[in-house]
Amino acid sequence: MARAVRLIGDMWTLLIVRSLLNGSRRFTELQDELGNVSSGTLSQRLKALEAAELLERHAYAEIPPRVEYELTPKGRALVSVMMALREFGLQYLCNPDESV
Repeated sequence: MARAVRLIGDMWTLLIVRSLLNGSRRFTELQDELGNVSSGTLSQRLKALEAAELLERHAYAEIPPRVEYELTPKGRALVSVMMALREFGLQYLCNPDESV
């Protein structure tokens, strides 16, 4: 469990995986979807996810260069973990007076 938490226990990592569940994304698309993540943090998390084989980086020989990120089957296996976190949040962390 400790190894899994070291890899995916970071907020940005899970949000990146959530964004990629909808299909491949370019760096700037991920940055736009995530909001206030810095380029350095996003780059670092993408490299860690790639090293862990949770996502693949596809570089296309085009001008301008195009790079897309896509979840691997191993990365998509995190869906059940994310759904469990979502259910926990809805059940125990939602404030009815706040918008979700």
